[in-house]
Amino acid sequence: MEIKATIEKIFSTQNITQSFKKREFVVEFADNPQYPEYIKFEVIQDKCDLLDQFTEGQTINISFNLKGRKWTDPQGQVKYFNTLQAWRLTPETASAPAAGNGSTPPPPAANDEPDWLSSDDSDDLPF
Repeated sequence: MEIKATIEKIFSTQNITQSFKKREFVVEFADNPQYPEYIKFEVIQDKCDLLDQFTEGQTINISFNLKGRKWTDPQGQVKYFNTLQAWRLTPETASAPAAGNGSTPPPPAANDEPDWLSSDDSDDLPF
């Protein structure tokens, strides 16, 4: 899944255990600008450093997974938890590369024929 949103708040990295760390951040998602949503995401492990290159107020693209867990507490009650786990963060401008920048070839024109169709070699027939 992916959304474009503005960073509202970036929190510090939390060391949950010696081998597990996470970092949370909140974005303002304004799909409907009249009623913006404030959504909390998390990044884990080596992805925690991704947030270092961004600042609050910056618009970014967030690629994330929706995670869900089921847990039974000591009293026997079942509880459910959801997490939005980001795995890629890119600045808004990085999502649409400029045309003609040389990094990717342009798509073929609709009337372009493959080379094998325009070949005049009639000797290549398999029969």
